[in-house]
Amino acid sequence: MVSRMPDDIFEHPRLAAIYDALDPDRSDLDAYAAIAEELGARRVLDIGCGTGTFALLLARRGHKVIAVDPAAGSIAVASGKPGAERVQWIHGDATGLPPMEVDLATMTANVAQAIADPQDWRETLRGAYKALRAGGHLVFETRDPAYRAWQEWNRAASYSQTDIPGVGPVESWVEVTDVSGPLVTFCSTVVFASDGEVLTSDSTLRFRERDEVEVSLTAQGFVVDEVRGAPDRPGREFVFLARRPRRARNAGYLPLVSAETAERIHRWHENAYRAGQAEGRSEQTFTYLHRTLIVPPEVSR
Repeated sequence: MVSRMPDDIFEHPRLAAIYDALDPDRSDLDAYAAIAEELGARRVLDIGCGTGTFALLLARRGHKVIAVDPAAGSIAVASGKPGAERVQWIHGDATGLPPMEVDLATMTANVAQAIADPQDWRETLRGAYKALRAGGHLVFETRDPAYRAWQEWNRAASYSQTDIPGVGPVESWVEVTDVSGPLVTFCSTVVFASDGEVLTSDSTLRFRERDEVEVSLTAQGFVVDEVRGAPDRPGREFVFLARRPRRARNAGYLPLVSAETAERIHRWHENAYRAGQAEGRSEQTFTYLHRTLIVPPEVSR
């Protein structure tokens, strides 16, 4: 199981209940729905489904959807929405799923970044791989670190006041509290005018470079078919389309190491990169060595 407990913004009943009202524009999900149609996916696994917005959107369009999230508060909100009976809701994460063979697994809304621990990330990718049928796809997004999105996460830029029916006026904002290498920690603050209660939630996201994500996918057996931009956030996001191959084919080159060895090399790469930073060595040195040891197989579609 993924080791990290859900953030209060997703788990606390009072915060989970107003999550959708504080983030009403979900046009970012249109691109994922279009990809599901593009790939002809009928069975979809929504990893980190939150309050169920995307899962329910797909279910209304006729997809068979399994939605999983570690936050019980979010699952409670999702399962209480109209049409929720069309979705199979699971309280948990991708590492403990029942047997299934879905056509598509998704992680929308930067769920991938919330899986900040490297071991948790590897286990999540492994769980997604097992859940897919041969030839199935994993699609997810992550912010491009070069854009430095966290520089906009401050009270002045993020403050809003929302009048929520049945709740009343609610103030909300976010503020970055720490930046340590690829890890960015921020605090979400919500103030309820009805009784003056102030609730806060701390979150940490990992900003992964494109090469790092591709290597982690390859190490778990995926083939990276394409890396797109997010249509609604051009230049800010990477959208990865990875595939579980149907079968390996001897076409002149094969993986040079086993999956187990690849995982050990992945751990070494992470540790060596941290040590190399302290000594002034470049990330490219370690990425090149890693890629010379892990050669993706040629596969048939």
